[in-house]
Amino acid sequence: MDIRNVTQVRVFVLSGLTDNEELVPFLFLFFLLVYLMTILGNVGMMGVVYKTSSLHTPMYFFLIYLSMIDLCYSSVITPKVLLDLLSKVKSISFTGCALQFFFFAVFSGTEVLLLSIMSYDRYIAICHPLHYVLIMTNKRCLSLVLLSLSIAFFQAILQTICVFSLQYCGSNLIDHFYCDVLPLLTLSCSSTLPCEIITIFFTCSCGVSSMMTIVISYTLIVSSILRIRSGEGRQKAFSTCSSHLMCVFMLYGTVFFIYLRPSSSHFEKQDKVVSVFYLVVIPMLNPLIYSLRNKEVKKVIMKAVQKCHLLVLHHQKQGVTEA
Repeated sequence: MDIRNVTQVRVFVLSGLTDNEELVPFLFLFFLLVYLMTILGNVGMMGVVYKTSSLHTPMYFFLIYLSMIDLCYSSVITPKVLLDLLSKVKSISFTGCALQFFFFAVFSGTEVLLLSIMSYDRYIAICHPLHYVLIMTNKRCLSLVLLSLSIAFFQAILQTICVFSLQYCGSNLIDHFYCDVLPLLTLSCSSTLPCEIITIFFTCSCGVSSMMTIVISYTLIVSSILRIRSGEGRQKAFSTCSSHLMCVFMLYGTVFFIYLRPSSSHFEKQDKVVSVFYLVVIPMLNPLIYSLRNKEVKKVIMKAVQKCHLLVLHHQKQGVTEA
């Protein structure tokens, strides 16, 4: 086929989450509730850290940016999914698909790199506590965040240019609920080998290298913790790492399942379920994990709740007095 004489696809149609119309109301309420909780949890986490001077440390500095990234990359996908659940035709323009793909690649790539930076921060805090303040300065923390964002931006630009410079001259049905690289490559009527190589390269270089940074950091952390004689000291050290490790395992497990396994039609439905988990559920769970498993954050939240309760009681008493 001479693809130069074939009309390029201008609009894609998404297959969506399900063909069962009876599940649509449930899915819509589920996605809406999770998205609202994602907004509330991540904005709340940023607000708590920003307003509490005792939390103005490098660990919480990174946590603010993690919440921002979670909120952004969830917002790239979830509002469109909610709209599609209410629509009979789940279409997206070629340009809209490219933009969705680009911003998702930027924010997801930044999150992966940010999690490795947070493991490095924990390594310095536990293994070199006396030099922690000197090493993890505000300038260095900001530089690390900007570096992760720059790398993610660069890889997103390359992937987007590669994928959307391909010829799409056949079917325009994307078998997914958002514009992801693997379903898009299956639709192309031109050679996808360069894009596949680029995808594997960035998944391995960013994902695997980031994972190795985390593994090495926590190997050194564990060996350092085991040398602590005090049982209370060991427990405190482990507790500061447990929240971060839970977030790492959830994200990397789902991402590697999607992108670093042999392609097979047997996994198509599982792909959508796993994608829902890391696109929609994980951004909601991250602030909950950090707030529920972190004593300092829990104390701040409990104080805020108590203040709100006292204010409500005060207003109620004033109302009774005036009556």
